[in-house]
Amino acid sequence: MPKKGGNSAKEIKRIGVGTGESTPEMNEMYEMYQKSFERIKEGGIVTGIIVRVEEERVLIDIGYKSEGFVNLYQFPDYGANLKVGDEIEVLLENTEDADGQVVLSKEKADKIKVWDRLMKTYENDEIIEGQVTARIKGGLSVDIGLRAFLPGSQIDLHPIRDMDELIGKKFDMKVIKLDKARGSIVLSRRILLEKEREKAREKILKTLDAGQILEGIVKNITEYGVFIDLGGIDGLLHITDMSWGRVSHPSELFVLGDKAKVMVLKFDKEKQQVSLGLKQITPDPWSDIDTKYPVGEKLKGKVVSITDYGAFIELEKGIEGLVHVSEMSWDKRLRHASKIVAIGDTVEAVVLSLKKEERKISLGMKQTEPNPWTVVEDKYPQGTVTYGKVRNVTDFGIFVNLDEGIEGLIHISDISWSQKIKNPAQMYKKGQRVKVMVLNVDKDNERLSLGTKQLTEDPWKTVEEKYKMGDEVKAKIVKLTNFGAFAVLDDGIEGLIHITELSEGKINDAKDVVDIGDEVAVRIIKIDMEARKIALSLKQS
Repeated sequence: MPKKGGNSAKEIKRIGVGTGESTPEMNEMYEMYQKSFERIKEGGIVTGIIVRVEEERVLIDIGYKSEGFVNLYQFPDYGANLKVGDEIEVLLENTEDADGQVVLSKEKADKIKVWDRLMKTYENDEIIEGQVTARIKGGLSVDIGLRAFLPGSQIDLHPIRDMDELIGKKFDMKVIKLDKARGSIVLSRRILLEKEREKAREKILKTLDAGQILEGIVKNITEYGVFIDLGGIDGLLHITDMSWGRVSHPSELFVLGDKAKVMVLKFDKEKQQVSLGLKQITPDPWSDIDTKYPVGEKLKGKVVSITDYGAFIELEKGIEGLVHVSEMSWDKRLRHASKIVAIGDTVEAVVLSLKKEERKISLGMKQTEPNPWTVVEDKYPQGTVTYGKVRNVTDFGIFVNLDEGIEGLIHISDISWSQKIKNPAQMYKKGQRVKVMVLNVDKDNERLSLGTKQLTEDPWKTVEEKYKMGDEVKAKIVKLTNFGAFAVLDDGIEGLIHITELSEGKINDAKDVVDIGDEVAVRIIKIDMEARKIALSLKQS
């Protein structure tokens, strides 16, 4: 088919030679094409015309002595829209290959053109649009006609939580570094955002005032609060202004990059410092606290904090009450709230007191159950014999738990009729089950007196009838001291064998004569009913 601009140079030469004719016009045309050939150099971009479209390639005439082929994959949509006669810009890679054809590349021509446009864009400090194609180490890969790099620090004014979300999106950017030799292109979106931020800053400084409600982006999170970018100026949202309720750390409510609607509490124009509030956007839940939670009201709440002195119960968002450890159980031995509740538990409580001005509510958990001491006289009247568990052993007696919140004391003097107990721990252990008798009930002071010796008859009632001075009796050695040995008679009465009554001769230690567990025959040498004492003698038996 005819080529753009008439016959090619090779056709002009062929016509002249074939006919033997040569006209001035032909000579002029030949010289023109000859000069055109001289301008075509390897590595240059030329305009060609599509001569033929084949299945895998396109034949292009660039006005040279031969045509060249370009593979269809170098065209958009695999050359679906190409037709004969279309003009195409290509790169002349080689003026002649092994088959005598020129070697052409559209792909390389496109790259050169993009680089040329990119260089102008860079030199003129112009904006370029690019599409994010992939996340790579240190940032993003962006398509601007060529593959370019957008560093993470240049993506936005704020840290990006998930850069994968940006893949496929288009942004305006600027070229900040260009190296054609290495094929390196570095972009920045942050530069444009900073300019926008500066414009927004100038605008917002003119209108910013206390009471305004604005939307910003969480820029930084600290222990004491978060910094919110209001679009040109940063404001501080202190932790105490985040919620009417308890906030242990700002990270409980915010994540970097979050959008947040806040109220301007204070604006210092000179220092350009902005104080923000979040809780102030919603009504103060304490404003009608006295009607919502009157004293005596029974309610439910969630345990949100536990301390040494009690637990804080959240009644609603922004409203917390304290249950002191003493108000958790009727059991007075409770020393720490963690023994009763755990964080996250839902508990029932009663409002004990309310101080609206101080924003304090005192709650009680034990008040949801009847006080066991109100029925203690009916449940454990004087003389009742029952069982309990040893809770604690002291020098002066044993504390026994009879029921939830009901505890009594067995005084050391009420353990045994006959033995003198110096160390109750030798007889009782914590957790041991014991049988006791209720001796006295003090409902007002919440005290119970218990005894174990009262479970048996007092052996001293029959001592005068059973024993006489000078009687010889059997006894068992139960204790040794530096002044003698104690021996128990058959009925449990305990008597003392003084060290002077252990042997005819002088001894320094009772161990020299007897040992614990020995069964001996002794003589009663003295009975003191008032002092409940019996003196015994081994040497006189």
